[in-house]
Amino acid sequence: MTTQRPAQHEGFHPDLTDDTAPPQPGVRSRVHHVRADDLDGDTAQTGGMRRFAAISGARVGSERMWMGQTHVAPATASADHHHGESETAIYVVSGHPEFVFLEEAADGTAQEVRLRTAPGDYIFVPPFVPHREENPDPAEEAVVVIARSTQEAVVVNLPGLHVHHA
Repeated sequence: MTTQRPAQHEGFHPDLTDDTAPPQPGVRSRVHHVRADDLDGDTAQTGGMRRFAAISGARVGSERMWMGQTHVAPATASADHHHGESETAIYVVSGHPEFVFLEEAADGTAQEVRLRTAPGDYIFVPPFVPHREENPDPAEEAVVVIARSTQEAVVVNLPGLHVHHA
C-alpha cells in the first residue's frame, strides 16, 4: 500500500509554496540575534528621550522595518516630532508614558488629546502625525519597544504639535 504525500499544504504555512529563490549568501540569508545589551544608541534622537536600535538596515540588513527601544526619563517629555512617512507601533514595557497629539474638534479648533498608557498597552502613530511622549512619573523611567515601517528611525523634530506647511 502506497501513501501519497500532498505536494502542498504541509508545514506551518499551507498557503505558501516553495517556488521562491534560495536566499543569497550574506546578511539577508541568516537569522540575526540582537542581545538586550547590544542595542545601538547612535540613532536619531528627540529631547527627553533615548532611542536604541535593535533591528535596522545598518545593523541587520532590514529593508522595510526598524525596531528598538525608547527610554523616557522620569518627569520629562520629548520634543514635539513626527516620523515622516513611517508608520510607528509602540508597545509599553514599563512605566506609564503618555502620548500627546492634536485632533481637530467639530468647530475646527485643535484639541490636545492625551493617551495614558500602562505596561502591555499598544499605540499606533500614523505617518506625519505630530506628537510627543511624556513620562509624568517623578521616579520611574518609562520604556517602550518601537517598530517602524522604515529601515531607519526617522525623526523630524518640530517647534510644536502643528505641522507647518511651506
